[in-house]
Amino acid sequence: MFENESNELKAKDEKLARVIDELGDIDFSWAANDDYFQMLCRSIVFQQLSTKAAITIWNRVKERTPIAPKEVLTADLDGVGLSNQKKTYLKDLAEKFAHNHVRTDFLNMTNQEIIDELVKVKGIGQWSVEMFLMFSLKRLDVFSAGDLGLRKAVQTLYGFEELPKPKRVEELSRVWAPYRTLAALYLWKMLD
Repeated sequence: MFENESNELKAKDEKLARVIDELGDIDFSWAANDDYFQMLCRSIVFQQLSTKAAITIWNRVKERTPIAPKEVLTADLDGVGLSNQKKTYLKDLAEKFAHNHVRTDFLNMTNQEIIDELVKVKGIGQWSVEMFLMFSLKRLDVFSAGDLGLRKAVQTLYGFEELPKPKRVEELSRVWAPYRTLAALYLWKMLD
């Protein structure tokens, strides 16, 4: 999977080529999910929690209500383990989706248009939208330069003494276009 794209990345960056050769194929198939509202809700629930805690809370939310805008908007989310702030975020997302206050024709939008649209929702920032672009929409040229894991991976890859700033990471990632998502997957896997 992605053999041609991986070969193109290898041709562009000798250091990344070594990582790709060492790690082999990347499985990107698990990420498919076209229920965009659900994926954004999940993103909010998972923010700043351990994976185990987030999964427990997410399962409780799903037991309490169907994950659809009108249902989440009217659901009683007390007692599922969500902070009041996250409940507010979920309700804001549901409100905006239910009443068409954000565009949701994502397949017809550019990455930047999607970022500009979704950051209008409380609790959704640049990083959350970048993850949404990568893992829900399967956009191949997204790189979250502010992601701490990617910054650490770039530091290791290039042997930098200090953690590079997001702006520097963004500059370095441009060589990997138009397959920066794939490069990010290799970099995250490199850290495991």
